[in-house]
Amino acid sequence: MLIGFLSSASNMVNIGNIQLPAFPLLLAPMEDVSDPPFRAVCKDHGADLMYTEFISSEGLIRDAIKSRQKLDIFDYEKPVGIQIFGGDEESLALAAKIVDVTNPDLLDINFGCPVKKVALKGAGAGVLKDLDLMVRLTDAVVKATRLPVTVKTRLGWDDNTKNIEEVAERLQDVGIKALAIHGRTRTQMYKGAADWTLIGKIKNNPRIRIPIFGNGDIDSPEKALEYKNRYGVDGIMIGRAAIGYPWVFNEIKHFFATGEHLPAPDIEQRVSVARKHLHRSVEWKGLVVGINEMRRHYANYLKGIPNIKEYRTKLVTLCTREEIDGVLDEIAIVYKGFEFEKTPIELINYHEKCPA
Repeated sequence: MLIGFLSSASNMVNIGNIQLPAFPLLLAPMEDVSDPPFRAVCKDHGADLMYTEFISSEGLIRDAIKSRQKLDIFDYEKPVGIQIFGGDEESLALAAKIVDVTNPDLLDINFGCPVKKVALKGAGAGVLKDLDLMVRLTDAVVKATRLPVTVKTRLGWDDNTKNIEEVAERLQDVGIKALAIHGRTRTQMYKGAADWTLIGKIKNNPRIRIPIFGNGDIDSPEKALEYKNRYGVDGIMIGRAAIGYPWVFNEIKHFFATGEHLPAPDIEQRVSVARKHLHRSVEWKGLVVGINEMRRHYANYLKGIPNIKEYRTKLVTLCTREEIDGVLDEIAIVYKGFEFEKTPIELINYHEKCPA
């Protein structure tokens, strides 16, 4: 199985004029997670293509500060895509023109977010209930931008409307350059197991010429290789498994290349990445917001360490970068030599947000 994979590794994956390595690993767009500080540590650890948090087309047009800030991308992230969502053709087209100016490598449309505030307003996964509208929205964006346009979506609205095969053909026909598919319906949210069967059928459809990326429940290098071989996808999009564990990308790549596992990151590596994430957060968001928004990440970076609660409490209550750095230094000293177990990567319970 491994030899069969390596023998095909010379083929590049192209999204329009973007060249990616054979079987690229993509970082999913995750609301309140996939910001520049998080993307920086994922890029350091092997992500081949990354996306911003999803951005409201209406917010961009209204010049909403939070929406505009999400357009921030940096040269070290490239290739990087900006993801937008909305349910109105004119608004999406205008948003696409705004995105154009920031010069990302591609523009992605979110037709996958299942949360009520998005889907029940006719955007995100809500568009799956009206395929004609989905096609019109996509066509409007393709015509409004010079960038390659890609789409992220789900299998369908519910078990009775798994229309992703028709979606793939129709969106390819109006000009998208790649399609990423989460192996659940909207009504499933993030419950139950992701079903990649239809993703595999789309990839094997002789009409489909664009890259097809699978998404959902990849929590180990073994599963990544198994799903690559079983379903024939062009690459994998990883979301929840990267939260607090950006090492997942290089671990998968190493396993593909050698059939062996990289050692689990030790305490010094975990502290180092958490520190970089913190410093980037402060630099990008400012001291107060940067420190406050970093607090949600410490538990994930330090997961599996015994008797860590006292240190974690300090990390989420201290208010200066110097104090937090001091706690991270102490953790590295106290737990030096601690051996982390090599277990499947935990998929963070994130169903109230929108990991793609």
